[in-house]
Amino acid sequence: MIGYSALDFSQLARDIVIWGQALGFAELGIADTELSVEEAHLDAWLLAGRHGEMDYMARHGARRARPAEMVPGTIRVISARLDYLPRRARDPGSTLADTRKAYISRYALGRDYHKVMRRRLQQLVDRIDGAIAASSDSAGDTYRHRVFTDSAPVLEVALAAKAGLGWRGKHTLLLTREAGSFFFLGEIYTDLPLPLTPPVAAHCGTCRACIDVCPTGAIVAPYELDARRCISYLTIELKGSIPESLRPLIGNRVYGCDDCQLACPWNKYAQTSDEPDFDVRHGLDDVDLAHLFGWTESDFNVRMEGSAIRRIGFERWLRNLAVGLGNAEYSEQIVGALSSRRDDVSPLVREHVSWALAEQEKKRVTARATPACGSCG
Repeated sequence: MIGYSALDFSQLARDIVIWGQALGFAELGIADTELSVEEAHLDAWLLAGRHGEMDYMARHGARRARPAEMVPGTIRVISARLDYLPRRARDPGSTLADTRKAYISRYALGRDYHKVMRRRLQQLVDRIDGAIAASSDSAGDTYRHRVFTDSAPVLEVALAAKAGLGWRGKHTLLLTREAGSFFFLGEIYTDLPLPLTPPVAAHCGTCRACIDVCPTGAIVAPYELDARRCISYLTIELKGSIPESLRPLIGNRVYGCDDCQLACPWNKYAQTSDEPDFDVRHGLDDVDLAHLFGWTESDFNVRMEGSAIRRIGFERWLRNLAVGLGNAEYSEQIVGALSSRRDDVSPLVREHVSWALAEQEKKRVTARATPACGSCG
């Protein structure tokens, strides 16, 4: 960056927070780029293979922890938090408890957040551009910046924690006392020498609610996640067959999982979003698994237009739904829905349908063998 003798960077930092909040961000902070401790943790995590099939995690390697290698000249990262809990959504506990229903992670009930986050971050960059242009000694002055919205190798939780937006919880997500963890994070890499926001203390204490509640035991220790067991990984990132031993543990979670967040005491302070794009679409907060399984590929593409769910494609969508149907309480309707895809063109779908039908048959046999009257036997 070329020098700006007329620019008050302390005032600019304060203005950035004000402008960001006016754009709808709940909180903003500024971090430096020293991530050597986080880089060591990342290296150990990758070496243990806990990233599963997410090869891009290993491919980008150290660049995640070295912002200046991603955007040359970067010395500061502006981190922003955007709350996403949708308005008027069905209680997640009710959906999880009803085995006929499909549970979809709260962040994916509305439109894809990437465009919303990127648009707002770009608007913030434009405001910064204007301030620099107005204060610069030279019309030729320029500065480097780049916007990120979960679209590149960025250690966003580590950077947000350094920027004072919260602390890393034992489930590895960022936590804040004011809003729990139901929010998105976005970043602006810049070479502006902005003053840093002080970090906040951690407040997890001895609590291990997130660890104990994880259906698949993916949180193997405080602050350590084995993605290969995580339901979000299994239903979103994994391209092939879901391990049979983990299928019964997935329950009716067909896209992502929120259990660790729902169990966290700090999320009693989680904030709902007033962003219309995050409102529930197509009744996805209260919809039967069998109904979704009956969609054609055209239905899926049309109804999931603009949704994060569309990224996994129709085949994996059916795979996930088949697992949910297999885990549901026995019913002839579910067996009929599964049977309709017994000969699906996809071997992946056929395999999971076959497993699900076998699970339904086990439940049918068990139900017949169970006395109808509680006083019997």
